[in-house]
Amino acid sequence: MMDKPETMPEEHELIAFRVGRQEFCINVMMVREIRGWTEATTLPKAPRYVKGVINLRGSVLPIIDLAVRLGMPGKAPTERNVIIVVQVLQRQVGILVDAVSDILMADKSAIQPLPDVTSDHAKRFLKGLLAMDGRMVSLIELDGILPEEDLEAA
Repeated sequence: MMDKPETMPEEHELIAFRVGRQEFCINVMMVREIRGWTEATTLPKAPRYVKGVINLRGSVLPIIDLAVRLGMPGKAPTERNVIIVVQVLQRQVGILVDAVSDILMADKSAIQPLPDVTSDHAKRFLKGLLAMDGRMVSLIELDGILPEEDLEAA
């Protein structure tokens, strides 16, 4: 589980990635590996954002389409897409993103709170915003991306 911003070390490493035209980041300590897109086996009655499962060295790995999960339009993945294998709620999950873009170093003071106009839906997924190098990067709360009951359904 990723620490809340107030309990994070003064400086931490984040991995930034693109989904559509937006940039997001997560704590690099949650990332187990980054791999190219692998065709997933679909699961009947799975939530729309669950692309399916892949075989990861003998383990079944659910793949979450982050665009769909965040309420953006989904699109068919191509060989340019990337799966970031992360640890969420004591389980490994793959999140499908467009591309990994950067490794960022940010200290706790760089994380800005979400604006008051942010919807409750967005607050479930986002922890804050980073304004870095002329761009706005949203810090993702991975625990909100896939609630435990959805993990078991996958």
